[in-house]
Amino acid sequence: MIIRGRVWKYGDSINTDVIFPGKYTYTVSDPAEMAQYAMEDLDPRFAGEVRPGDIVVGGSNFGCGSSREQAVTCLKMAGVGAIIGKSFARIYYRNCINNALPALICAGAVDAVQDGEQVEIDLQAGEIRCAAGTFSFPPLPEMAMEMMAAGGLIPYTRKKLGLA
Repeated sequence: MIIRGRVWKYGDSINTDVIFPGKYTYTVSDPAEMAQYAMEDLDPRFAGEVRPGDIVVGGSNFGCGSSREQAVTCLKMAGVGAIIGKSFARIYYRNCINNALPALICAGAVDAVQDGEQVEIDLQAGEIRCAAGTFSFPPLPEMAMEMMAAGGLIPYTRKKLGLA
């Protein structure tokens, strides 16, 4: 699984309220519509300029804040191919896996990549390739890779139960 895209780089403690503004939590339920509000309060140009495969890069504690799933769904629906961080809030990380959005921990890549540069991620090899070099990240657990391939937790579970 290779992911290629442009980097959207942000800092530490990017919380779920700026990933998907809280003011839309109870008024927007369509996943496709959620994409148009992604990062609205942090980077107003993001939703209009993000392209399929683009990669969000954050520092430490990415996805802190509330546990709402919309903060993953809006990025996934906007076309984000992966998120790279130094660390992730626990529930946000799990929501990423459940929704087949790779959340990769690689401090070296976070420090090395520049906003707007093209990056390539090889999920199988556990490598992030950028202008500054190649960086390794801990491989995703086998079950997480299976969930990614299936399209998320629900399709994965349906397949395992023979319902797909």
